[in-house]
Amino acid sequence: MRNLAKHAASLALCLAVASPAVAELEHARDLMEEGRFVEAREELWLAARSGNAEAEELIGVMYAMGLGVPRDDQRAFDWYLRAAMKGHPGAQSGVGWYYEIGRGLPAPDLTRAYMWYTLSAIGGDPDAAMSLEEVVKKMTREEIEKALILVEDYRVWMYPFR
Repeated sequence: MRNLAKHAASLALCLAVASPAVAELEHARDLMEEGRFVEAREELWLAARSGNAEAEELIGVMYAMGLGVPRDDQRAFDWYLRAAMKGHPGAQSGVGWYYEIGRGLPAPDLTRAYMWYTLSAIGGDPDAAMSLEEVVKKMTREEIEKALILVEDYRVWMYPFR
């Protein structure tokens, strides 16, 4: 019983600490929906700079689409990549798309696109499977085999229990 009380107290502390961050993200999303992108970015900036993957992904969206900031594919990719490396499925799809298209990058890289789409699908992004179906049509057997090796390298690190 003592351990249960200890765990309940720990959970309450975690929720109390996390709640302001969640509220800030929700407020930033609301601002984005209202078209108040400059204010939304300000709300997201601190959380993103502190390593919050959700905030990083949303800043990536802003740069990708030029929402409140000048459109900048390289910065969008960088923000998506930060969130993707933390296991954010939406950001992983974003990184996959940039690799597939090659926008903001020296050239498309279908192997890495496949890898990121697969990781996104493992993470639960419902659109990742469709993206995988499309990118695989453009790939050679060798590219797919290499991508599957990369998926395993990253999967065990990002999703060790899946």
